[in-house]
Amino acid sequence: MAGLDELLGGYRRFREIGWSRERDRWSDLAEGQNPEVMVIACSDSRVDPATIFDSKPGEMFVVRNVAALVPPYQPDANYHGVSAALEFAVTQLQLREIVVMGHGFCGGCDAALTRRFDDARDGEGHFIAHWIDLLDDARDAVLARHETLDRGAFRDMEMEGVLASLRNLRTFPWVRDREEAGTLRLHGAYFSISDGILHLCDEASGRFAAA
Repeated sequence: MAGLDELLGGYRRFREIGWSRERDRWSDLAEGQNPEVMVIACSDSRVDPATIFDSKPGEMFVVRNVAALVPPYQPDANYHGVSAALEFAVTQLQLREIVVMGHGFCGGCDAALTRRFDDARDGEGHFIAHWIDLLDDARDAVLARHETLDRGAFRDMEMEGVLASLRNLRTFPWVRDREEAGTLRLHGAYFSISDGILHLCDEASGRFAAA
């Protein structure tokens, strides 16, 4: 596992090889960014979007959080990190596509399905529980389809989480308006850690198929 020393070693290799090899690219990026796609992914250390999509710096605008969740549109005085990033990406960068990517063996979806952080105290899961209550409706739908919490139920939950975030994206008026105008496209994806396969969502059926 990488600690700070290992991270610094990686940084030095990047400076010697990666940065030097693409110095012109980094010079261009210093002037600004112009990605065409936003990826909303989980914070899980196993599912780095840059690795999965083999992308270079400047190609994706990425937001990562527990379970790759998008909250609904709430124009109030609270702090909204995901909403702020979404607003910047859509209205300022004017990117053309948004991908919500869930993944296998997601701890956030596991916690939502098992409700293991319900009533947790501060420092023991309170913030986690409040965040993943965004998945309450998805959890209820999954439980209605599965009699036991086997791997199939958890996989179903992970995919339902992607669908929930796509629905919430459309509650933002400036996302919905652009999608209806054809200038923005929304996609759902699911990365299977165990076999490395990316699945894309057909929202009409709610099903995911290998890309």
